[in-house]
Amino acid sequence: MLGPGSDRRRPTQGERGPGSPGEPMEKYQVLYQLNPGALGVNLVVEEMETKVKHVIKQVECMDDHYASQALEEWMQNVLGQVLDALEYLHHLDIIHRNLKPSNIILISSDHCKLQDLSSNVLMTDKAKWNIRAEEDPFRKSWMAPEALNFSFSHKSDIWSLGCIILDMTSCSFMDGTEAMHLRKSLRQSPGSLKAVLKTMEEKQIPDVETFGNLLPLMLQIDPSDRITIKDVVHITFVSGSFKSSCVSLTLHRQMVPASITDMLLEGNVASILEVMQKFSGWPEVQLRAMKRLLKMPADQLGLPWPPELVEVVVTTMQLHDRVLDVQLCACSLLLHLLGQALVYHPEAKAPCNQAITSTLLSALRSHPEEEPLLVMVYSLLAITTTQESESLSDELQKAGLLEHILEHLNSSLESRDVCASGLGLLWALLLDGIIVNKAPLEKVPDLISQVLATYPADGEMAEASCGVFWLLSLLGCIKEQQFEQVVALLLQSIRLCQDRALLVNNAYRGLAGLVKVSELAAFKVVVQEEGGSGLSLIKETYQLHRDNPEVVENVGMLLVHLASYEEILPELVSSGMKALVQEIKERFTSSLELVSYAKKVLLRLEAATSPSPPCGEAAQP
Repeated sequence: MLGPGSDRRRPTQGERGPGSPGEPMEKYQVLYQLNPGALGVNLVVEEMETKVKHVIKQVECMDDHYASQALEEWMQNVLGQVLDALEYLHHLDIIHRNLKPSNIILISSDHCKLQDLSSNVLMTDKAKWNIRAEEDPFRKSWMAPEALNFSFSHKSDIWSLGCIILDMTSCSFMDGTEAMHLRKSLRQSPGSLKAVLKTMEEKQIPDVETFGNLLPLMLQIDPSDRITIKDVVHITFVSGSFKSSCVSLTLHRQMVPASITDMLLEGNVASILEVMQKFSGWPEVQLRAMKRLLKMPADQLGLPWPPELVEVVVTTMQLHDRVLDVQLCACSLLLHLLGQALVYHPEAKAPCNQAITSTLLSALRSHPEEEPLLVMVYSLLAITTTQESESLSDELQKAGLLEHILEHLNSSLESRDVCASGLGLLWALLLDGIIVNKAPLEKVPDLISQVLATYPADGEMAEASCGVFWLLSLLGCIKEQQFEQVVALLLQSIRLCQDRALLVNNAYRGLAGLVKVSELAAFKVVVQEEGGSGLSLIKETYQLHRDNPEVVENVGMLLVHLASYEEILPELVSSGMKALVQEIKERFTSSLELVSYAKKVLLRLEAATSPSPPCGEAAQP
């Protein structure tokens, strides 16, 4: 365990202990020795008088260069694992609340663990907390300024971690009491850090440049000014000279040679899955296995949707949720399986349970800036959502997916794939789900307008947009002031891709929904504009899709709503719509819905063209 003062000093064998400079080792009893490391070993010692235990680095040479090298090796090793553990806790939205050296346990010379995670649950009584903070100033010296006032956040852990790093880097020239007073003074006067950083530079402390950049960003009095744990990892292991930080279980584990992995993966699906399960902790094995599965013929995959294969892939994503390559490959494999299943088994349904959806959402949270992953997760959720009950859509909405989609549509207009997959998933969520909070959806028409303006000739984008517009019109999520804009976009989309039956169907459904509730929308359909009127477009659509009952039915529904407005009837008459409706009535005699639409429109048109009734007689509705 790294206890109070445990990270003070670098004693040489038989000379200096973990206390003040020059303190003899005779005051300590060596309890046991951990496995040897570079330039020396780690010893667990106990003070004979106080029985306090310490871990010290025993080096074989007094030369400052080698002693510094030993400290650098140990710090990078342990700090990498602490950062990895804390990043994982914050990823799970867990605040440690009590980070300090004594809560970092060395389980071997090369591995450590964080302990005292119960603080996240137990620190709920403010009165008791105040008593503890006052009676134990040394241990609480690691805590952030706001934590002393019973206010905790992820940034509180960042302050405590900064104090630990500061203590580790200054231990060669400050004793425990001095270090404690420094930590406490930083809560009121962060400027005192500058003098310590200058001394570290003068004494050529290992990685002083990295720590000089890092510590001022971690030890800010205002929590909002502190960096996040991801920033700490980036500064130390990406921008700095530290070794790469990865999942602690894989930090020091021997890699499985690629040749051995390939040999193990030469069998069928069952044997590959067995290898994946036996080597579940090796991300490199999982990657090669999934790439092997991606190359296998469809008839060997056990389609549609082999449950065991899907389960193993999802488990792999969960175990290696922070390894981007694993997430990308796993999503590619799931999409491949789904695509093959739909080709060979069109009626097959993809298994989509809470484990799958939560795993996909977790992948988005772990890698929020990775566009290829975002696109694949959106695509997977869109396909599975349309095949499942509304409960799945509700679950995804509660997880904030609607807001997530709108945010990325707004911020990623330049990415066609993000826009297309985002609109597809939005359509799937709206299709069967019960929308509890419609407020965010009021932004959608303007967002889609921007998308269509960015991709004016993109048929796929127009098709997805028309589907969303239709569902928004059903839900009443298009505001009156947006009616004209949406009608214009729907007519524009029909003109662009009139050969796309799905686009045409959704566009006419959307137009019908808007015209039904707004005469303004009806006028926008019939008015003559640069591209022609909506009535001429209706005629074109009918001629192109006259043998498609579904398209004709949606056209008929729009005509019924147009004909309900007295001011629109003259436009319908003058455009020759009566002949078109009559033809529909005669051609689709077996469709009761279409015949009913045609009769209603003809009745209104005939009333509009018949002589006005004598004074005192009411016109027929």
